[in-house]
Amino acid sequence: MRIATWNVNSIRARLERVLAFLERSSTDVLAIQETKCKAEQFPAEAFAEAGYKACASGLNQWNGVAIVSRVGLEKPAESFPNCPTFKDQLEPRALFATCNGIRVGSLYVPHGRALDDPHYTYKLAWLRALKEYASTLTAAGEQVALMGDWNVAPRDSDVWDMAVFENSTHVSAPEREAFAAFEGEAHLVEVSRERVEGYTYWDYRRLRFPKNEGMRIDWMFATPALDKTVSHVEIDRDERKGKGASDHVPLIVDFDL
Repeated sequence: MRIATWNVNSIRARLERVLAFLERSSTDVLAIQETKCKAEQFPAEAFAEAGYKACASGLNQWNGVAIVSRVGLEKPAESFPNCPTFKDQLEPRALFATCNGIRVGSLYVPHGRALDDPHYTYKLAWLRALKEYASTLTAAGEQVALMGDWNVAPRDSDVWDMAVFENSTHVSAPEREAFAAFEGEAHLVEVSRERVEGYTYWDYRRLRFPKNEGMRIDWMFATPALDKTVSHVEIDRDERKGKGASDHVPLIVDFDL
């Protein structure tokens, strides 16, 4: 089964690219982030015509997550227990559904903005609460795959120049510790790190993509049993090329079930 995750930076602006990617890549399940639309505005009919069921979570033109699947989509659920709010709003940043026996999570982790910004505190609290929820899933024996835009670069090599990121988000010690806790405390495995190299995000500004000045912030965690079935991982760098590209590219993982 092929599962991919992709921050598309507006599903309505990039629908044709996403549909073309699904057809070209033969992806069975796609976790989508930053849909930037209300749930009722998500183009579910277009995916249905392509053979995919869809579920989406969104409130307005910010954030938003979705899952599309052609191998079943059961028990969709928005957010997770004890999820923090920001400015008293529960943001649409997490969506779960069971696809062919795997509990898939599409995640758009808060950015953090700056180390002294309330959004950074919110980000750390959000990651802690998600980790606690992931722990309950693994303790219950569920097969889990949590994926998306984590907005964390856990190693210095995950950014093109650490000097540029000094005293900024994504690379701070608390963020990296929160990220590592998914392996250390939730007993999950990040499946892509040891199998493929490369960045997954390049800013639109300052010719970052042609210069390959990118970041690796899109990840997939899975239960150890699932990790053992991984047969192929790739970062589809070509999706950053051409007109109308997202600033992220898909991370693709094949599970030999």
